[in-house]
Amino acid sequence: MNEISTVSTPDELLAVAVRVARQAAATARRMRDEAIGDVQTKSTDTDVVTAADKAVERQVVDALLAERPGDGVLGEEYGDSVTVAPGAVRWILDPIDGTVNYLYGLPQYAVSLAAERDGEVVAGVVCNAATGDEWTATRGGGAWRDGRRLTGSARTTLDQTLVGTGFGYDPRRREHQGAVLARLITRVRDIRRLGAAALDLCLVAEGMLDAYYEKGLNLWDHAAGGLIAAEAGLTVAGLSGAPAGKQMLVAAPPAIFPALHDALVELDAAGGP
Repeated sequence: MNEISTVSTPDELLAVAVRVARQAAATARRMRDEAIGDVQTKSTDTDVVTAADKAVERQVVDALLAERPGDGVLGEEYGDSVTVAPGAVRWILDPIDGTVNYLYGLPQYAVSLAAERDGEVVAGVVCNAATGDEWTATRGGGAWRDGRRLTGSARTTLDQTLVGTGFGYDPRRREHQGAVLARLITRVRDIRRLGAAALDLCLVAEGMLDAYYEKGLNLWDHAAGGLIAAEAGLTVAGLSGAPAGKQMLVAAPPAIFPALHDALVELDAAGGP
């Protein structure tokens, strides 16, 4: 077990995260431009992962552990690097959130990097690698983009709410999610599916989406984006008192959250495979 790294304030951790994430985003863009297409499959034929996904994660892990050898890293591709000591930092990384968008050249894919201490995410950055847009947050320090503090949507009624969501890769889960969506869409303004959970959460923090929900997210999908949304004043939680997690994540302004929550419970959004 390694010693705890000395630089540990949320602002200092965020500075590390931003620097490393920007470098990783540059690598992702370069590899996309060079048409690296070593596509493999994950759980199903549509759940694709590229050589870039693995290369970017390896770059981030190496950079973090070189600078902060006492920390751990949880990444989508390689899992946990080490077991961290109490009080130490674990970094939570999604090297390319939105890999299908990445493959198709759609400009909605991101590097998401968060710092967690004792089970609580304290700093995070999401960088849209295609555009350079960047969102950051520290626990208790607010959510920010380009020097502007984010406060989420001012929407107050569900019928006027623009809702983001996403779908799993398993066909059976998609079938259930589609059935939920078919009934929810008549109760809201409209639905958007952009294909990158981290960016969805940032857009909710910015008020470009009013709310967001999705089942099946892993910790690396929402660690940084969830902190950014929460620090923008949104309620970020699961259903029926559960924390946000794999079963369900809902992010919405406090004025909207109860109605959206109740609709999702009624429609059994957390059910199915």
